[in-house]
Amino acid sequence: MNDAIKKVLAPHALEAKNVKHYQLENILQQAKDAPPVATAVVHPVDFNSLEGALEAAEASIITPIFVGPEKKIRAVAAENQLDLKDYQIIDTEHSHQAAEKAVEMARLGQVHALMKGKLGTSELLGAVVSRTGGLRTERRLSHVFIMDVPSYHKTLFITDAAINIAPNLLDKRDILQNAIDCAHALGVDLPKAAILSAVEKVKPHIQSTLDAAALCKMVDRGQITGALVDGPLAFDNAISKEAAEDKGINSPIPGDVDILAAPDLESANMFAKQLQYLANAKAAGIVMGARVPIILTSRAAKPLERLSSCAVAVMVARKMGRLV
Repeated sequence: MNDAIKKVLAPHALEAKNVKHYQLENILQQAKDAPPVATAVVHPVDFNSLEGALEAAEASIITPIFVGPEKKIRAVAAENQLDLKDYQIIDTEHSHQAAEKAVEMARLGQVHALMKGKLGTSELLGAVVSRTGGLRTERRLSHVFIMDVPSYHKTLFITDAAINIAPNLLDKRDILQNAIDCAHALGVDLPKAAILSAVEKVKPHIQSTLDAAALCKMVDRGQITGALVDGPLAFDNAISKEAAEDKGINSPIPGDVDILAAPDLESANMFAKQLQYLANAKAAGIVMGARVPIILTSRAAKPLERLSSCAVAVMVARKMGRLV
C-alpha cells in the first residue's frame, strides 16, 4: 500500500479487527496511477466530512476545493486541529448555495467530482438534476456500493441502495448500466450481473421476476451492454454455485457474480448493511449517471471507506474522459 495511504489509515488500524480488505486496498492503489481529481467538497461544516476530504488529499487521491460558509469551515478545522493548508475555499451563505455552486463548477469543468459534506443527499442531488444548470445526462442517477466482503473472492457491486426507492423497468435498465460502467472503470472488463428476486423462476405475480426477465432480453437486444446478465436469481443462487446447481440453474453467473442488482432500495440497503455489520464488509459508495461522479459516503463511514469512495471517483472520472 502507498506510504501516504498507510499514514492516513494507521491511526484507525484497530477498526479493521485484523480483517484485511484487499479489494478496496487494490482500488486505492489503482487510483494512485491517476492524477488527483479536482473535487468540490460541498458544505463540509462538520468534522467527518472535512477530515475525510483532507485524508483523501493527503493520500494524493483528490485535490479538494471546499464550497460552503468559510467561517464555519475554518472554525471546524480549528476546533479539531485540522490543517486546511492552502486549499481553496469558495465562500457561500448556506448549504443550498454551496450545492448550486459546486454543480456549476462541475458543469464548467473546474472540478471533476463532487463530494457530499454536511447536507442532505436530496439537497445535493436536487442541484445535480436541476433542468436549469444541473449535471443531468440521458441516464437516471443511481447509487453503487463497491463492497469488499472478506469471505468473497472478488469485489461486489451492489445497487441501488440509496436513491431509487421503487424503480420501474426503465429505471432498472439505467441502474444496471450505471453499475456496469462503474465496474468497467475499476478494471472489470466483462462483469457478471445477477438481477435479484426472492426466487429464481419467472412468476407473474412477482414483479421483480418479470423485470429481471425483461432486463435479460434487453441485454440480448443491445439496450444494456458490457456485461453478462442473468435473472431472476435469488441471493443464494447468485453467490453460491453449489446453491444454483442444486436448483438446476446452468449459468456462468452463480459463484462468480460481480454485480448484484436488487429489486428496490429497501432490499439493497438492508443486505448491503447486513454484509457490513455481520460479515465485516467495507464499502465505497458512489453516485453514477451524472456528468461527474458523486462521492456519497455515510456519516458512519470509516477512513478506508471514505478513501476508497474517493478512489472510485478517480477511476470513474478517468474512464469518463474527465482526466488524461
